[in-house]
Amino acid sequence: MKIENVRPEDFAEMLNVWENSVRATHNFITEDDIAFFKPIIIEQAFPAVTLKCIKNKQGSILGFVGVHDAKVEMLFILNEARGQGIGQRLLRYAIEQLNVTKVDVNEQNPQAVGFYEHMGFTIVSRSPLDDMGKPFPILHMALK
Repeated sequence: MKIENVRPEDFAEMLNVWENSVRATHNFITEDDIAFFKPIIIEQAFPAVTLKCIKNKQGSILGFVGVHDAKVEMLFILNEARGQGIGQRLLRYAIEQLNVTKVDVNEQNPQAVGFYEHMGFTIVSRSPLDDMGKPFPILHMALK
C-alpha cells in the first residue's frame, strides 16, 4: 500500500470514507450534523487542502489525509481498515513530506486524541466551539 495523490474524481469515494469513519468514531455527531457537513466537506474542504490517500489492492480508498499550512485538517480511515497502521503511515508522511506540525482534534473523540499524543503531539490550547460555531470542543495540538 503506497501513499497516492488524490484526484477530484476520488472525492465522492473519499466522502464515503469520511462518513464511514465519522459514524464509527464520532458518537457525538448526529445525523443532522452529518447532513450539514457533507456538502461542505466535498465542495469546500477537499479542494482547499493537499490530499493524499492509501488504497487497497483493488484500488479502493482505505484512508486519507488533508493538509494545509503545516496542519492536518482531516485524517480519516475506513472503519474496516482501522488498526492496520494506515493512519500512522499517512500522518508520518504528512509530518515528513508536508511539514505538518499542528492538528485540531475533537475533544469528544478520545481515540483520536490518544492517537495524536502517541504520534508525538501535545495539547497546546482548547476552543469550546468548532470552526463552524458548533458545540464540539476542539483541542489544538502541536508536535513536541
